[in-house]
Amino acid sequence: MQKPTMATAKSLRSPLFIPFLLLASCLSSANGEKFKANVTIANGLAYGFYRYTCPQVEFIVRKYLMQVYRRDVGQAAGILRLHSHDCFVQGCDGSVLLDRSPERTELPNLSLRPQSFEIIETLRQIVHSQCGRVVSCSDLLTLAARDAVFFTGGLDYAVPLGRRDGVTFPRINQTFEDLVAPTAKTTEILTKFARKDLNLVDTVALSGAHSIGIAHCITFEERLFPDRDPTMEVSLFNSLRQVCPAPGATAPVWLDFRSPNRFDNLYYIDLMNRQGIFTSDQDLFEDPRTRPTVISFAANQRLFFRNFAIAMTKMGIVDVLTDGQGEIRGRCSMRNSDVNDLESVVEQDLGPSSSASI
Repeated sequence: MQKPTMATAKSLRSPLFIPFLLLASCLSSANGEKFKANVTIANGLAYGFYRYTCPQVEFIVRKYLMQVYRRDVGQAAGILRLHSHDCFVQGCDGSVLLDRSPERTELPNLSLRPQSFEIIETLRQIVHSQCGRVVSCSDLLTLAARDAVFFTGGLDYAVPLGRRDGVTFPRINQTFEDLVAPTAKTTEILTKFARKDLNLVDTVALSGAHSIGIAHCITFEERLFPDRDPTMEVSLFNSLRQVCPAPGATAPVWLDFRSPNRFDNLYYIDLMNRQGIFTSDQDLFEDPRTRPTVISFAANQRLFFRNFAIAMTKMGIVDVLTDGQGEIRGRCSMRNSDVNDLESVVEQDLGPSSSASI
């Protein structure tokens, strides 16, 4: 992938925010005290769910992710996005991880990072090798998203666990119905979030995930062509037109050029300066319903962090499967029945002589 470009001339560097010592302290606190949102969790979920079956699961996940983010801190944004795309479509059931699901091939998910899927599958292999098949892929994705926030400077918060993986595919075009497009205005955004029992404050807080990550020119070109979107600050427009010289350009740019790899509240300051990249971002400041929340988060990072953790906890329990529902996958990319069918086909192709030759 082409290296992202800063949205202004201030800096063209890609700063690695997380030094080794900070990563080490993050790892050592994996089982320490975490902020716990005052949220009613779904039946079947619990804090410390794997206390007896896989007590070190959070430490294992954090240890592996420490290595991942030391190599490439940009992967944190990819994991965070993968988690939200999973939860908004058919609930937090790991359906987005399934290779055969139409969810993977529909336009809103085509830009999900391939490395994100690989990271979750590697986590599954590590955890299952140490604990057996007791931790679901959807729980691993939830933990990885939490740690993506923490490792980039955000709040360390507790997440309830106990999800099971889905065995059904979303219907065709469900991603278009549930996910928020970068061109969406606030009314549409609030409506889609409300369907998931997420309120206005949750909506503005979760949008703060764009504090890290990148966008590609084609996803916001309607703000550049044929003329400048009047809600975009002029110097940002001029800079973006250099990176994205014509419609259809695919160059990457930072979503938050002030601190692109650090999870903080500067994203909201961007919006107040009319330097948001997506329409869906900038309109949160333009709309009088959400503007006060944007301003409050810009003024108080601690307030943003706490509300983000609350909103992530609420999003993470949307339509979850627990107890006897769903399954714990042996591969994150395949339902267990699909794995069994594949193995049966392989055995048939090998024929009866294969066992005799072993």
